[in-house]
This record gives sequence, C-alpha cells and structure tokens, in this order.
Amino acid sequence: MRILLTRAREDAERTAEKLASLGHEAEIAPVLRIVPTGDPMPDASYAALIVTSAHAMEALSDFANKSLPVFSVGERTSDALREGGFTSIETAEGDAVSLSALIRRQVEPPYTFLHVTARHHKEEPAVSLRAAGFTLLTWEAYEAEALASLPEAAVESLRTGKIGAVLHYSRRSAELFIQLAEQAGLRSAILGCLHLCLSADVAVPLEAMGAATRIAGGPHENELLELVRGLS
Repeated sequence: MRILLTRAREDAERTAEKLASLGHEAEIAPVLRIVPTGDPMPDASYAALIVTSAHAMEALSDFANKSLPVFSVGERTSDALREGGFTSIETAEGDAVSLSALIRRQVEPPYTFLHVTARHHKEEPAVSLRAAGFTLLTWEAYEAEALASLPEAAVESLRTGKIGAVLHYSRRSAELFIQLAEQAGLRSAILGCLHLCLSADVAVPLEAMGAATRIAGGPHENELLELVRGLS
C-alpha cells in the first residue's frame, strides 16, 4: 500500500524507512517544516532543561553548559542530545505525561527548569509541573512553519487514488493537510483514504469532515505503526 506522510521531511524520511520494512511504500508530502524562531533564550537562572523534541537541537547547538541536567521526552530526543554533547540526560517514555512523572520522581520543588519547546506547543508537561510547585521558563526555540501547498507528486497520487492511507501525528498538521488538500480540489480524495491518527485529538478535524479514521493505542509512533500492520 502507498501511505502518505505529512510530517516535516526529516521526520517523514525516518518513518518512510519503517514503512518500507513493513512492506509499504511511502509518499512524502510535508505540510510544514521546522525552522528556528530566533527568539532569545530567557536571561534567568535555572537548574535543568526540559526538552520535548529532537528539533530543539539546532537551537541548543551552542548551549554553553552541556553538563547541565536535561530531562528528555524520549529516546530519539536523548540520542540527539547526546550527539550534541549533553552528558547528563534522564529519558522519559516518549510522551509529556511520562516526562512530567519522571521529573516529579527525580526532583522536588522548588526547582526551576528551562523548557526548550516549539512555538505551537501543548500544555503538558508545563501545566502539571507548575501545579506541583515547579517553575518553568519557556523558550520557544523552533516552530513548525506551514507550507503553501502539497507536492505535485502527492497531489497526483491522491487525485488518482494511489494513496491507501495517511498518517497523522498532530492536530495542527492534520488541519493543514485538510486545508492544502481542499485548496488542490482533493476533498473527495481525502474522504476516499483511511486516516491513521496518533490520538483522538489528532483525528478531530478529519472526523469533522466525515473521513474514516483509526486511532493509535498510545501516543507513540510504534503504536501508530501497529495500525499500519493491521492494514490488508
């Protein structure tokens, strides 16, 4: 089956390799790209970093104190941190809930963190950590910038019915995909595909238009790929 990937290109290329190992062909059609914001780092004191994506590494490449403790959301982010020279890393299970729990097990408030995150970021882990008495300084170091159109090859594949399924990793990217597909006159093509979503929240805009969706069993790519394994 040919499966459409709408992630940022570097992420989509990694997923494409995983799909190939499962016997599927990937069509890469990014709806956004990751770029630095240029926002300055907060000029304040903090005891540790919280990093919720490997995309933060470009902004952190010149970070002065790479022995500072870092709490990472998951293994891929930790791998990127290690490659970038960070030496004291605690790794959660790949999602914000487990990251918040890890931090609350490891340290006690009062404690101040620098949360290195995206311009468009979810409330967790910041909300639960602040509720527990921690202080979080937020540095929106990178952002997912919306692209203006889908690649022509992807438009043609959708138009001719070659796409059997689409993988969706965030609600924002799902909304952008719908917008760009409708802009290209592909609403009926969207409705003709199966949409595999990382969470129920990701699926909301697709379900609102009547598209067929399946929801992963957990907020990890491996759970999403389990849905792929179940495809005929």
